[in-house]
Amino acid sequence: MALMITDECINCDVCEPECPNQAISMGPLIYRIDPLRCTECVGHFDEPQCRVVCPVACIPNDPLYVETREQLLAKLAHLGPADPPDGAPGAPS
Repeated sequence: MALMITDECINCDVCEPECPNQAISMGPLIYRIDPLRCTECVGHFDEPQCRVVCPVACIPNDPLYVETREQLLAKLAHLGPADPPDGAPGAPS
């Protein structure tokens, strides 16, 4: 299942760079998670990294996007390889 960010978000900016699928972006008032890109870090980490770093625990499961581990892995495969981080070999300059 994809994750979502609630209105308890304090815009601390720590979750966005942790997402390996670039699913987190700034919305009109708070950060948001694109459910079409969120795989709960399946295929990358053992647990969602945004939840690990969030200081206010405002990232629950999104009940509108219930997915199995297999579906999350298929979504990840569809996304293709992630862009390299800034400064890494192959990153845009």
